[in-house]
Amino acid sequence: MRVLVVTAVPVERDAVTRAFGGPEERLALPGAELHRRGAFDVLASGAGPAAAAAATAFALASGASASAPYGLVVSAGIGGAFTPVTPLGSLIVADGIVAADLGAETADGFLPVTALGFGRDRFTPPPALVREVAAATGAAAGPVLTVSTVTGSAERAGALLAAHPGALAEAMEGFGVAEAAARADVPVLEVRAVSNAVGPRDRDAWRIGDALAALTDAFGKAAPVLEGWNSHEDLEG
Repeated sequence: MRVLVVTAVPVERDAVTRAFGGPEERLALPGAELHRRGAFDVLASGAGPAAAAAATAFALASGASASAPYGLVVSAGIGGAFTPVTPLGSLIVADGIVAADLGAETADGFLPVTALGFGRDRFTPPPALVREVAAATGAAAGPVLTVSTVTGSAERAGALLAAHPGALAEAMEGFGVAEAAARADVPVLEVRAVSNAVGPRDRDAWRIGDALAALTDAFGKAAPVLEGWNSHEDLEG
């Protein structure tokens, strides 16, 4: 079984690939480049759910894993967290991948796409896999929100938490990766390292380097779990 890991940008991709030993092979895909080490194929899709979905779909359909099919897709990278539950530099594994701003604004507030009578707004990674990765890495497990616009105010952060109680973090790619994986009938996981707090944008307080180092450490610890996991029994959604 091969594992496809999708990040937004090359610096995240490189942080993930550093966790794996052995020589690196590079394979060209439409609009992206796979970095292959051992059982892991890692690519940088570009930012946002649309780019993430497109790159993931191309990779899954490319035949790059013809000799050993993809058994798992992982959305990975750094992200903002709803601190203090998840402090800077900590790790999060999603037990729910949620499209937080896919829907409609109404006079009575935001309606998710599901309330409009079509689509879906959540994917649930395999619970057993979430538990195993969390145990291996020390990550917190909880919902991770996918947004197309990064939160930049305390008011918006509060609104997201009110709509999604218990959410641990936000990022921009997880739901797009999950949508493509689901259409290929491949399980999905999301792993985030916390670089900043969700809310007012204070770049001086961000800890991107620490988060990237935590991402490398997480994949080093989780690699045996990810590579060895090969069960669809508790996949939901």
